[in-house]
Amino acid sequence: QVELVESGGGSVQAGGSLRLSCAASGRPLSTMTMAWFRQPPGKEREFVTGISGSGYTRYADSVKGRFTISRDNAKNTLYVEMHTLEPEDTAVYYCAARPGRDSIWAEKLDYDSWGQGTQVTVSS
Repeated sequence: QVELVESGGGSVQAGGSLRLSCAASGRPLSTMTMAWFRQPPGKEREFVTGISGSGYTRYADSVKGRFTISRDNAKNTLYVEMHTLEPEDTAVYYCAARPGRDSIWAEKLDYDSWGQGTQVTVSS
């Protein structure tokens, strides 16, 4: 397991942008599949986007074209740039990790390390 610490959440109006960060310690990002999940109020935690150790990316249909996942291996930090935010994007966003090179898993049970979560609120 690795330690993950998210930051960057906040409140924005619809159409705005935010960037979330997830600082990892204990293992290089290049050896892990990293992902962002979110949990809207009263709903299940859902996959948002992921990046494999080799750099493949995957996005949920609801965020394609609006969110971009990236990482800085030197800082061992994962990011997600979120643009054109909608009220439906309101959720607690979680960073997740598991060992992996080429695959990106979209089920929360596939990840063994989680951050504490950061709140994103989008108002209309």
